[in-house]
Amino acid sequence: MRLCFLVEEHYRHDGMPNEVIRQLTAWGHQVDVVRPGGSLLRMTEVVDAGAHDAWVLKTVSGGPGLTLLEAAAAAGTTTVNDARSIRGVRDKALAAALGRGRGLPLPPTYAVARPELLREIPEAEYPLVVKPADGSSGRAVHLVSSPERLESLLPALAGEGLLIAQPYVPNSGTDIKVYAVGGELFATERCSPLHPDPSVRERRVPLSAEVAAIAAQVGSVYGLDLYGVDVLLGPDGPVVVDVNDFPSFRQVPDAAARVARAVLDLARAGGGCAPPPSPVALPYPLPLSIPAQVSAVGGDGA
Repeated sequence: MRLCFLVEEHYRHDGMPNEVIRQLTAWGHQVDVVRPGGSLLRMTEVVDAGAHDAWVLKTVSGGPGLTLLEAAAAAGTTTVNDARSIRGVRDKALAAALGRGRGLPLPPTYAVARPELLREIPEAEYPLVVKPADGSSGRAVHLVSSPERLESLLPALAGEGLLIAQPYVPNSGTDIKVYAVGGELFATERCSPLHPDPSVRERRVPLSAEVAAIAAQVGSVYGLDLYGVDVLLGPDGPVVVDVNDFPSFRQVPDAAARVARAVLDLARAGGGCAPPPSPVALPYPLPLSIPAQVSAVGGDGA
């Protein structure tokens, strides 16, 4: 097969997706790599319908790669994940509205175009987590303890564009990252970006039936095939705090080979949302009601 990988400069030397590209090449497939953030792009010619079996995106939120992926999709090329679904989770305000409206346990979410509008959030909602709607990799995430603390942060938030704010979910200082790849789920525990602790190392953990069901539902709701879900175990149960398309897949065994196989399968199938994934090595199945709740954003995100 012939594949095109869009890799932003931020991930140029990252293990993922470079290891996936090497794996696909070793299997005899042709992989063209386009770096949309470091190339002069002739947009009228960059997308050649039929030249590739699929396009794959590994990019930062707000980067130019998604525009290229959407152009390829518009020309009829298969994309991994679905380009419209990626757009649905890259905008965290949109993702919150879609997810909560379709039954996912997300915290209440406010969105503002100007940071000073955050002053209108009731004091009873504090502490707040404030972050850019197009943020990624923990960029500009702030735990705001009070309206007074908000005032001191307003200058730092001024250049971040659309912002979202959510009531802080009390937790142990760690969160659960669930990776979905090839119809399987893998769970890791890691330090929360709001509670950095160098002594806490990311590690594989057992996946509970409740969190597995939520992670599977995320794929259905947003129309994603390859994705990651950040879950906090709050006092009222698990809460979804972020969804990523094409994450790092850290701690997933044989991650490069698993992701490479998934990309090939999706390319052969013509893309689209795969059936909701089932958990790995669980002694019990997912509740049957979860896979039945299928709804796609335009047809990913996380």
